[in-house]
Amino acid sequence: MSSEGYSESEVDSMPDRIAETFTGLTVLVTGGTGFMGKVLIEKLLRKCPDIGKILLIVRPKKGKNPKQRLEDIFNGELFEKLRNMRGGVEPLLEKVSIVSGDIIAPDLAISAEDRARIIEEVDIIVHAAATIRFDEELKKAVLLNVRGTKLMLELGKQCKKLKLFIHISTAYCHLHEKFLEEKPYPPPADPHQIIQAMEWMDEETVATVTPKLLNKLPNSYAFTKSLGEALVVEARAHIPIMILRPSIVIPIWQEPVPGWTDNINGPTGLLIGAGKGVIRTMYCKSNSYADYLPVDVFINGIMICAWNYLSYGDKQSCVVNFTSSAEIKVTWLEMIDAGREIIMNRVPLNGVVWYPGGSMKHSRIYHNICALFFHWIPALIIDALLFCLGYKPVLMRVHRRISKGFEVFEYYTNNQWDFKSDIAQTVRTRLNTRERRDYKVDACGLDISKYFEDCIRAARIFILKEYDDTLPAARRHMRVMWWVDIIAQCLFWGLIFYWMSGLVSGIGSFFGSSSDVTPTVMAA
Repeated sequence: MSSEGYSESEVDSMPDRIAETFTGLTVLVTGGTGFMGKVLIEKLLRKCPDIGKILLIVRPKKGKNPKQRLEDIFNGELFEKLRNMRGGVEPLLEKVSIVSGDIIAPDLAISAEDRARIIEEVDIIVHAAATIRFDEELKKAVLLNVRGTKLMLELGKQCKKLKLFIHISTAYCHLHEKFLEEKPYPPPADPHQIIQAMEWMDEETVATVTPKLLNKLPNSYAFTKSLGEALVVEARAHIPIMILRPSIVIPIWQEPVPGWTDNINGPTGLLIGAGKGVIRTMYCKSNSYADYLPVDVFINGIMICAWNYLSYGDKQSCVVNFTSSAEIKVTWLEMIDAGREIIMNRVPLNGVVWYPGGSMKHSRIYHNICALFFHWIPALIIDALLFCLGYKPVLMRVHRRISKGFEVFEYYTNNQWDFKSDIAQTVRTRLNTRERRDYKVDACGLDISKYFEDCIRAARIFILKEYDDTLPAARRHMRVMWWVDIIAQCLFWGLIFYWMSGLVSGIGSFFGSSSDVTPTVMAA
């Protein structure tokens, strides 16, 4: 029985209006080979078997042409359920067509034939392509996130059948707004002028002017995503547009593979680093919270918003915040504590360099001192041992990357934002029971501990390639590292006590000898 009292057969018999919306439509997707794009393609193919066609703009990469890249994706773990449903990869390839191109190129690198096809056939454009590296060089970030958006909008204006242009932005693109409403905001600069400047300036000149251009914004990502939004708002007079702002997109919650991800960005990387015993200290307000959104929830949101727009013609609700903190808040401390408990007791990682521990520091000075003693000095010692044994040193390089990541990370962990999400809340009230089940966009039934365990288990398998048959050895190694940690702490505090005792004894001897000298001097 469902939570609303319907039997499963009754729920299954209800209409799926979201899937029906995509019947016969041609959907063009940019960023389809990225984390979010893969989940979108999988969901469209699995839930919308009558979709007309999915066109993907894909560039060659790492010696593989676009078709080879797509085949690799379809053969991955994310698409296993779909392959079993459809009878292999070939039926999937029949629904998906490759458009060879590159969003960062001045003309999108699309052939005249493919461009003509897009103009004639495309009904919906989902523009998700972007660099999500916070420390990306400004020129590349502008050319991809801003100029790429402008070129896609110009292409959309030419499409004869275009029903909707969906632009994937971010809830963290207007950081001066501590409470982000569902409306456009003025950009930090003129996007057209910024594009022109980046096109003629060389990298060295761009690097020189970057601090002035960013002004108070912490990175090129927030800057360029806000500029991209401004271009989409401009285009609203010419084409039907929708801006969706997800918060921090994290691994899958429910389907098709709980915990699945293809990267170590965000909390996943943090949990892996802490679980391996490499990250021992963080500068962070432990009681503050970030806004996370499982990727499958956001993909469901994209499809629901497209249905709502096309079915109800709600053109005023063109900016939608997809966030979770209105329903559920998880502090940084709660997240780290949950991850530590899971890794220590349920799903340990292989080859941890130290027993998972450490803590969050509210003082930057205290954090820097701890980083010196628990990150840099151990890394230097271990790398020296590796070098002496004939192995390649690795830990210093790892900690340099971690330190660089922390420079970006700390801005977000030590600031707090809240978000209005009325539109998404309203839209989901229009769903029937089947649609609420199949396109879940609420937090009902979320078990935080279970979700984090799924994330760690999936990262262990899909990212670290540490399979379940290695768990017994990992548990044994974790017990050994627990004893090593206890012995090291005892030795450390024993040495501190010994040093302090010696210091106190020395001071006592000094003052004792001084008191012996005084009578002699007085007698003289």
